[in-house]
Amino acid sequence: MNQEKSKSNYVVCLNNDGYLASLEKGKIYKTLKDKEAESEGWLRVIDEDGEDYLYNKERFEYIELPNSLKRKLNKVYA
Repeated sequence: MNQEKSKSNYVVCLNNDGYLASLEKGKIYKTLKDKEAESEGWLRVIDEDGEDYLYNKERFEYIELPNSLKRKLNKVYA
């Protein structure tokens, strides 16, 4: 994962090994800030049911999205 701090709170899944039922490769996920988890190598990811789970952050890459898409996705995750 990009080590630079990103303003985005969206990631794309690049590796779902061992989590085939809960993560989809290529899917965009919203994240929640969790500094403690991130310092330990974890990322708090929200699924389509609005539940959040911790996954190894190496499975994801932060992405920047157009504002119009962010607004639409925020409604999906609301």
